[in-house]
Amino acid sequence: MKQNLVHFSQRVSLIAVFIVVGALHIALGQTKPERIDGLMKLYSEYGQFNGTVLVAEQGKVIYKQGFGLANMEWDIPNQPDTKFRLGSITKQFTSMMILQLVQQGKLKLDGKITEYLPDYPHKTGDKITIHHLLTHTSGIPGYTEFPNFFRDMSRNPSSPEAFVKLFADSALLFEPGAKFSYSNSGYFLLGVIIEKITGKPYEQVLQENILGPLNMNSTGYDHHSAILKKRASGYEKDGGSYINAAYLDMSLPYSAGALYSTVEDLYLWDQALYTDRLLPKKTRDLLFAPYIPAFGGGYGYGWGIAKVPIGQSSDSVMVIEHGGGINGFNTLISRIPSEQDLVVLLNNTGAARLAAISRAIRGILYDKPYDLPKRSIADAVLAAIMEHGIASGLEQYNDLKQNHADTYALHEGEMNAAGYRLLQVNKVKEAIEVFKLNVDAFPKSSNVYDSLGEAYMVDGDKELAIKNYQKSVELDPNNLNGIKALKRLEAK
Repeated sequence: MKQNLVHFSQRVSLIAVFIVVGALHIALGQTKPERIDGLMKLYSEYGQFNGTVLVAEQGKVIYKQGFGLANMEWDIPNQPDTKFRLGSITKQFTSMMILQLVQQGKLKLDGKITEYLPDYPHKTGDKITIHHLLTHTSGIPGYTEFPNFFRDMSRNPSSPEAFVKLFADSALLFEPGAKFSYSNSGYFLLGVIIEKITGKPYEQVLQENILGPLNMNSTGYDHHSAILKKRASGYEKDGGSYINAAYLDMSLPYSAGALYSTVEDLYLWDQALYTDRLLPKKTRDLLFAPYIPAFGGGYGYGWGIAKVPIGQSSDSVMVIEHGGGINGFNTLISRIPSEQDLVVLLNNTGAARLAAISRAIRGILYDKPYDLPKRSIADAVLAAIMEHGIASGLEQYNDLKQNHADTYALHEGEMNAAGYRLLQVNKVKEAIEVFKLNVDAFPKSSNVYDSLGEAYMVDGDKELAIKNYQKSVELDPNNLNGIKALKRLEAK
């Protein structure tokens, strides 16, 4: 399964002198904002962050800044008021509107889908509740995981009612409530239910119930056709450069991922969640209860809840957060309610390592040791293969891992993206070797076997393709891409 490539920059700047401090980085005489600025400049310098960041401590903004370009064709820089697509951060707004309807007595958390959408298939809709949809425990397959969704369907506009038919008749992955499986389909259904109950479009309810009351004037439902001032363009890494992200019709992310916002507006959102402006505390607290194990913690209603490390120390703190990823963008909002601390990261060059950035910022906020970024092994290997061939790439890989671990790091997603870049330029044998390195480095990851299986399939090696897809599905039984690929291969 394809992931995005993180750009490797050959440039060296004075920022790099921070590395000599190692993992300690409690910089002498520097304030917290200065340390955050040094951290973010280095991430930007290495091509590992291109966007905006806001950090609040005890409810007060102590740092906000833009890095890189909102539009690379016109050299327009990112600023704190630049608008980014949010992806799945949208889900927390959807869950808020659902609980507002619960508070008004118009909806029940244990109510079934078919109580609100009578035309939904009764075989599954009679046993899936609103709570199941909110917590990703419905068992409905996520439509973005359908094979060829992005290639064949993602450009085509659809009404919510029509699009629901794409997945409504799908067999459930498991009995509702049995376990967690992240599903955009569930949150798409919640948007349809909001429209059905209110008799209004989703975005109108959003404006009336949340954005208007909070003066979030730089947030809304993203329409490609609208002229939107200060909207960032989305890009993807492509080897050592960037390309425009693929078009996605925003009627399809809908209530699961179609919003845009700024770091400043998301600060207003964060602050409102400490008050009764949108919901009374008793109902509001339902958002943040860890109902089911997920992501190393628990999942509430549109939020992940977990104890996470503070920098590189052994200390931890309870965090409520959610990320988002959508063509050309990835995002993160991370809240520490006990201290009213906040980290918001909005990036417009595909997959950046926002969790690592957030962890380092937590280290700064709590005066604990934290890591600065390292250069990418994957990018160096890809460059060597492109210029000198696979032997040079493998030599580069071994040298950097063994002799330069202090300045270079290996990340699964980056290696995966390097393999896909090689596939794109028809270097199939080279891609297989890169994917094999990733399997060796991350043997417990379903995704690395899926990608290696795909490369073998492209190469015409059916036996090894089946073997790796089987391993991928063994590690992740909900890997629909792997399941479908196996059916096709075994049918042949």
